Amino acid sequence: MIDELDRKLLMAYQLDSRRSLREIAGELGVSPATVLARTRKLERAGIIKGYTVMLDYERLGYELTAITEIVVSRGRLLEMEREIAKMPEVCAVYDVTGETDGIVIAKFRSREELSRFTKSLLAMPFVERTNTHVVLTTVKEDFRLPP
Repeated sequence: MIDELDRKLLMAYQLDSRRSLREIAGELGVSPATVLARTRKLERAGIIKGYTVMLDYERLGYELTAITEIVVSRGRLLEMEREIAKMPEVCAVYDVTGETDGIVIAKFRSREELSRFTKSLLAMPFVERTNTHVVLTTVKEDFRLPP
């Protein structure tokens, strides 16, 4: 589906998606037209979903990261995960194997925000229980692909 040039292009965008097509083309040794065509192909294929920036959430006031395990009853997991994914504090929602059904990663400015979030999860229909872990130290937080 993707070749080595596509991989290199994706890596270039992950490092800095603000760079010009001409700059990326020079780095990869291809024409800007090739970079544009490959980029559009990757966008159409849904591999590139959008362009963003990496933020330092703590400097923005989000001092708490919580990882919440969720147990859901009666086969309503996907429905609940879709609702949870709409919540603005939520960074990631995973459907997982093991003793829990889903895992949610979210960021908060205060304990009060985390408390409200946790209580809103517990108030959702079919959520049986949650188990929330508060991150003490973030050693690495980077969802970019390795080079």
